[in-house]
Amino acid sequence: MLERIPTNYSYSQAVIAGEYIFLGLQRGFGETFTEQIHSAFSGLKETLQKCDVSLERIVKVHVYLKNIQDLPEMEKVFSDYFAKDTFPARMTTTTEFIDSDCLMMIDGVAYRGV
Repeated sequence: MLERIPTNYSYSQAVIAGEYIFLGLQRGFGETFTEQIHSAFSGLKETLQKCDVSLERIVKVHVYLKNIQDLPEMEKVFSDYFAKDTFPARMTTTTEFIDSDCLMMIDGVAYRGV
């Protein structure tokens, strides 16, 4: 059975498929990269709350950066949200975004099983 958390756009915030939650993109908002990544994590947390799961249940993320120079700050911020040795698997890539003010996006997979 699939459960979807819709958005006003052509994608879902999340799709629950059995024991896994597939998270749609979370775009960061704010003037700086740091503001945007914290904003994106807030969005992830809100989406996961709708699925009755905490952020710690994320097992895989894909981070899209506009500027590779933001990678060290991204590494630092991940430590704000995940305890040492509990980081999700991750892929990081750079890309251009349609919105010129967008500096990062993140999506991922969470596990809600036992």
